[in-house]
Amino acid sequence: MTPDAGAAALDDLLQQEEAAVLQTWIDQQVSAPGYRADRWNRAELAEHSRRFLSSLRGAVASGEADVQARAWQGVRDFLDDFATMRAQQGFSASETATFVFSLKQAVFDCLRARHGAAPDLLTASTLHASTLLDRLGLLATEQYQRGREQLIVRQQQELLELSTPVVALWDGVLALPLIGTLDSARTQVVMENLLQRIVDTGALIAIIDITGVPTVDTLTAQHLLKTVAAARLMGADCIISGIRPQIAQTIVHLGVELGSVVTKATLADAFTIALQRLGLVVSKRQG
Repeated sequence: MTPDAGAAALDDLLQQEEAAVLQTWIDQQVSAPGYRADRWNRAELAEHSRRFLSSLRGAVASGEADVQARAWQGVRDFLDDFATMRAQQGFSASETATFVFSLKQAVFDCLRARHGAAPDLLTASTLHASTLLDRLGLLATEQYQRGREQLIVRQQQELLELSTPVVALWDGVLALPLIGTLDSARTQVVMENLLQRIVDTGALIAIIDITGVPTVDTLTAQHLLKTVAAARLMGADCIISGIRPQIAQTIVHLGVELGSVVTKATLADAFTIALQRLGLVVSKRQG
C-alpha cells in the first residue's frame, strides 16, 4: 500500500465524514482527564475544533504533504492565533500541542470504522494521519513559544514603564525614583519618560533618586550622565540624590566624573536645593 493511498483515504474521510470526526474529537477532549472546563468551556472548544478541522480538510484536499507549503497557510495562521491566545491565557506548551495531538484518536477511530476490513489501507492511512498531526503539533509548539516570548517581552516593557514613574514634587520640580539595576534598555525607558514629562510640565529641575539602585558601576554612571545630558538639552537641570557612602566610594574608585551634576545624600536634601533654585522657601507655620 503506497503513502498516496493513505493520504487519499484521509482526504476522503475528512471530505465525507468531517462532522462525525468533529463530534468524536470534541467528545474525547471534553472527557479527557486534563480537560479544564473552568478555563475553556465546551462552546469555545467546539468552535476552535471546528475551525481547525475545516482548515485541515482544505489543506489535505490540496494533496500537498509539506505543512510549510502555501496550501497549508490557513492551518498555520490558525495555529499561530490559537497558540498565541493559549500563551496569553496561561496554558502550557504541552496543553497547546495536545489540542492537535488529541485529534489523532478521533481520526483513527473513524478510519478504523471505514477501513477495518482493509488492514493495509487502514495502516497506511493511520500512519499518514499520525505523521501529519505530529508535524502540526510540533508547529503549534513552536508558535506557542514565539507567542510566549512576545508576551514576556511586552510584560517586561510594561514592568519597565511601571518601575520608572516620574513624579511631580512641586510646580517645576520632577522626581524620578529608580529602583533596581539600570541597564541600557531601562535607561532608554527612563530617558523617554523623563523627557516627555519635562515637555508636558515645563519643569526646570529633575531629581533622579538612586536610593533604590543597589550598586553603581561605570556603565550605570554613564547611563545616569546620558539621562542628565538629555534633560539639560530639554532645558531642565538635574540633581542626583541617594548617594550613599558605598556608592560615593565606588564612583571615586572607578574614576567616574560627574562633572557639574549636583549630588545629594537624600531626596529631601535634593528637594531643598530645587526649591532654593526656584526662589522658594518652606518655613514652619507659627502658632
